[in-house]
Amino acid sequence: MKIKAIHIAGIAGAIIIALAILFVYSADQAKNRGKAFGDSLQTIQDELKKTQTEFYSMKTMLDEGAIEKEEFLEFGETHTKKMQEILKSYELLSPPESFAKSVKLFKTSTEKQLESDQYLIEWIATNDTAHKIRSDLLLQESFENEMAGLVLFNEAKNNAGQN
Repeated sequence: MKIKAIHIAGIAGAIIIALAILFVYSADQAKNRGKAFGDSLQTIQDELKKTQTEFYSMKTMLDEGAIEKEEFLEFGETHTKKMQEILKSYELLSPPESFAKSVKLFKTSTEKQLESDQYLIEWIATNDTAHKIRSDLLLQESFENEMAGLVLFNEAKNNAGQN
């Protein structure tokens, strides 16, 4: 009986150790997936910032007369394609569930940014102030979505850090 009890205790101990190892391994894997997601999202945001900085630099150059309208409009086509590629990048993300809403807001912000830029380009092409007004409104909406996404992202990040 004693040997059987020792044998059962040994098996139970081995199971507990195996479960602990599995739990630590699983937690490490989740942490690695979370880091990979965070790095991918950061790459998208960095590319977005770079692309937008280029766009507004070209707009400033146009305003200052350093480039012609046609050159800006050609650049606008390239810019639109870059922005569409950035939008596709969001689809490749696999966010943890707690970050899904923030990613959706970041993507919506980028969509509105692109639409704003397209209206700005159209305003420059046609000089129709309705396009400029629409561009400004979309830019504001983009900013609001970005800020809301950032709040949700930080909340999810803080909650993940507490677990």
